[in-house]
Amino acid sequence: MTLFTVSQKLIREKECILLFKSLLNLARPTNRNFIKGFYVGFCMLDKLSNVLRKTTDKIANAVFLDKDLVEGIVKELQRALIEADVSVSLVKEISDKIKKEAFDERIKGIEKKEHIIKLLHGELVKILGRKREVVLGKKNVFLMVGLYGVGKTTSIGKLASYYSKRGHKVCSVGLDVYRAAAMEQLRQVSEKVKVKCFVDNKEKNPLKIWENYAEEIKKYDVVLVDSAGRDALDKELISEIKDVGKIVKPTEIFLVMSSDIGQAAKKQAQAFKEAVGVTGVFITRMDSTAKGGGALSACAEVKAPVVFIGTGENPGDIESFDPEAFLSRLLGMGDLKTLMEKIHSVMDKKDIERQQKKLEEGKFDLGDFREQLDSMSELGSFDKLIGMVPGLGNVKDKVSSEHLEEQQNKTKRWRYIIDSMTREEKEHPELFDKQTSRIQRVARGSGTTTTEVRMLLKQFKMMQEMIKSQSSLMEGKLDQRTLMKFARKFGKKMKF
Repeated sequence: MTLFTVSQKLIREKECILLFKSLLNLARPTNRNFIKGFYVGFCMLDKLSNVLRKTTDKIANAVFLDKDLVEGIVKELQRALIEADVSVSLVKEISDKIKKEAFDERIKGIEKKEHIIKLLHGELVKILGRKREVVLGKKNVFLMVGLYGVGKTTSIGKLASYYSKRGHKVCSVGLDVYRAAAMEQLRQVSEKVKVKCFVDNKEKNPLKIWENYAEEIKKYDVVLVDSAGRDALDKELISEIKDVGKIVKPTEIFLVMSSDIGQAAKKQAQAFKEAVGVTGVFITRMDSTAKGGGALSACAEVKAPVVFIGTGENPGDIESFDPEAFLSRLLGMGDLKTLMEKIHSVMDKKDIERQQKKLEEGKFDLGDFREQLDSMSELGSFDKLIGMVPGLGNVKDKVSSEHLEEQQNKTKRWRYIIDSMTREEKEHPELFDKQTSRIQRVARGSGTTTTEVRMLLKQFKMMQEMIKSQSSLMEGKLDQRTLMKFARKFGKKMKF
């Protein structure tokens, strides 16, 4: 259990938004430069997101769907989709369908508006493609293929973290014998996420490397294989991938592509699919480019399903791609499912179970609070999190970069404060109430102020109080009045 799950079952209640504001206050945002890049990129393809929200609002609130209104809506939508790098042919197809339905005299009044919104939703989901779940068997071998510089090795690290956190025994195997330092990079990436890595810097035959480690590899249920790349898909690369495929017998062949190639993704996905039988696509750099729409729609066109997307540099910056959930965020409706998935990506199963047990016993101390802060910092930027919470899609527009940076620094200082405490103080924070001189000592030791120490203790007490009420929350025992009072109490702790 994490701090988010205390209110998971109450997300349908509007009042719970206030509670989530308080919880998200603990999340660590990234630095200002990343935020700027994020806003023009994965921030739900920001401009497209805003246009889609305005479009659906205009349709829903319109008294009459006259020609001028429809033409204006279509032009805004066309501009946003093209800027997101969706192909012109797809944009025209959607535009023609909306115009046709808007002026269909057989559909009247409110039904017409609902019909058009539903049509727009359906067409956008079609652009993004169908969801493809990876169903694991007893033995799973993922062969990662792609051109130079797309992030294959980094993506292996993300997948290793993703599956190991879910209780699987994962290893990586380096079969890229051409790129300088490829083996060492894979070893470092694997070491970072604490998974076994099999590499051989001296051997230049990828098939022999696999054979040499074959018996060891059998001990793992998820095997991630790094293959060589090229500047372009040529006969030599195709032949090599096929040879590697014959010996490793992959259950999945994932094509790794960078989102910034836009519509060029169509040609690349088609070529790899025909040449080596790609079963899914992993799109990287969805945190720093406005061209993500092109890569996503291009893959959908050639029926090469996007399975995962990389949303940052950290191992936990990975999401399984769900078109419906992605569109939900684009429309500002949140995506709680992906939020909970991200939480499981930074906390492994054993840690979650251990914390669950402690919380059930009411044993939440400052040491646990410190672990929660670390986990939340790994989840990514405040922007990413807030867009996943239903009802908070527009809040990020009201929060300045300065405020986000302030939140980052505050969270970092809180960790320093807790690190400066004795074990006894972490386990029994009430000691600070009895002996205030402890506050001064901790402030000096952490390089902070007594005010900051008191603020941390106040926030911790609030979390303790909330966790004590978790049983009633999770079981739905609180009536509406008590829920509203509870949410207002904690929601006031965060102001936008």
